[in-house]
Amino acid sequence: MIFRIALRYLFARKSHKVVNVISFISIAGVAVATAAIVIVLSVFNGFTGLATSHLSLIDPDIKAVRPAVKTFSGADSLAIILERLPQVATAMPVLQERALLTTAQAQKPVIVKGVDPERYPEIVDIDRLLIDGVFEARNGLEDSITAIQASVGVAVGTGLRPSPYQAAEIYMPRRTGRINPANPSTAYRQMPVALTGVFRVDQPEYDADYVLAPLEDVRRLLEYDTDAASWLEIKAAPEYDTKEVEKAVRDALAHITETDTSTVAPFEILGRDRQQAETFRMIAVEKWVTFLMLVFILIIASFNIVSTLSLMVIEKRSDMATLRALGATRSSVRSVFIAEGWLITATGGVAGTVLGSILVLLQQHFGFIKIGGDPQAMSVDVYPVELHTADLLLVIATVAAVGLLIGYISKIFTRKIA
Repeated sequence: MIFRIALRYLFARKSHKVVNVISFISIAGVAVATAAIVIVLSVFNGFTGLATSHLSLIDPDIKAVRPAVKTFSGADSLAIILERLPQVATAMPVLQERALLTTAQAQKPVIVKGVDPERYPEIVDIDRLLIDGVFEARNGLEDSITAIQASVGVAVGTGLRPSPYQAAEIYMPRRTGRINPANPSTAYRQMPVALTGVFRVDQPEYDADYVLAPLEDVRRLLEYDTDAASWLEIKAAPEYDTKEVEKAVRDALAHITETDTSTVAPFEILGRDRQQAETFRMIAVEKWVTFLMLVFILIIASFNIVSTLSLMVIEKRSDMATLRALGATRSSVRSVFIAEGWLITATGGVAGTVLGSILVLLQQHFGFIKIGGDPQAMSVDVYPVELHTADLLLVIATVAAVGLLIGYISKIFTRKIA
């Protein structure tokens, strides 16, 4: 009965039109704030999805690392063991180190990643990332020259272009042997290289200074054993969920660690989200800080409802007297206006959720709102958005909580109702 009376008060025509106008403004304020929350959360979801899609092109499904050591031996044997698992499609050792790339035009510090030329395209869709040249181990080069693929930042910074001729050298400090102080060049090992391809990931950490080279050549350059690696990269079998593959790999490597007394450190299994934990953590922090700010704006907008209820109390004094004469208690009369405040908040919240969802879906399918700048220099030219059911449920729960808060405040302001 209380909600029926409150619902009637909400939509019935008032004797003073200003009460209707103020009620509409209160509903509109809550609706706009709620729609803003839905839209902002969806935008952050879109950027998270965009980052995930880009990183999935260069990051493996799973990475097995030993955090306590820089490199470890026996990597080739471990990769073979993992490939025997039904959950694993491909496993590959990787050796990574910093180096200096020199050309006739420039010198540039780079990160050299040694990969198996045959397995790497199975783990990473490198052909999709190439913007110039090809991914080939030899590509008609002399035996003394190593084929490399460089990120766009390296190519631009050094002036390199794909060419079958020797155009550069990679230098790394010697790990073993004596160094002649009179001849500083003996402190470094060099590897003649030629660029066969240029790739772009649209992620600064990869596009700035990354170089891909054959694993065996990088091992020789660093004077490592033939089975040394920095970590293992694993491609999950398509019929298995990534979490299942992570568990299978973790169990297999844990068993090897337990039986191998020479193991110096256990393996840590990283999915894509943990491989780029800082990137996703930054997006998540920005998302939820913005969410809290918009919730605060929603609360401020909802305080208009208190003034609306004050006017409605004045408007319905005669009705309240009638209800009291019919036997309604003072608490029941107050409850009508508490329910009125909650209904105003709920109506605005539902309207805002629907409005925000419609706008997000329109942007998601038609991309009306563009990102300013040169479209050719950006990977996307429209704001990415994704509508998640969990976010909608969170918004609805937040609006309901704000409605209860406003109802409690309304109870305080309506205690003196006659």
